[in-house]
Amino acid sequence: MIRERKALSMAESLEFVSGEKEKEVKGFIKKFTSTKTDDAKKLREKIEKLDFVKIDEGDISKIIDLLPQNHEELNKITPGISFDEEEGKKILDVVKEYA
Repeated sequence: MIRERKALSMAESLEFVSGEKEKEVKGFIKKFTSTKTDDAKKLREKIEKLDFVKIDEGDISKIIDLLPQNHEELNKITPGISFDEEEGKKILDVVKEYA
């Protein structure tokens, strides 16, 4: 049953996986992310606290999934958003805590 629609990172989605194929699905997701669920939640909170109007839940999920290491990577995963140097640096500084 779908209760709400919310963009999640792969790490955050792990807590919602259940059922007879739980082990298989979790194993598949873990192939693509090394971020722990708790770390992904903390990272999301910190990025949201930066309070950038131009970034939404989906963009934050992409940042958590891909953990960009530089301004160029950040811009590639968030097309349509151009962060100035200061905004990009703030996001990358938060990401580096969890990368």
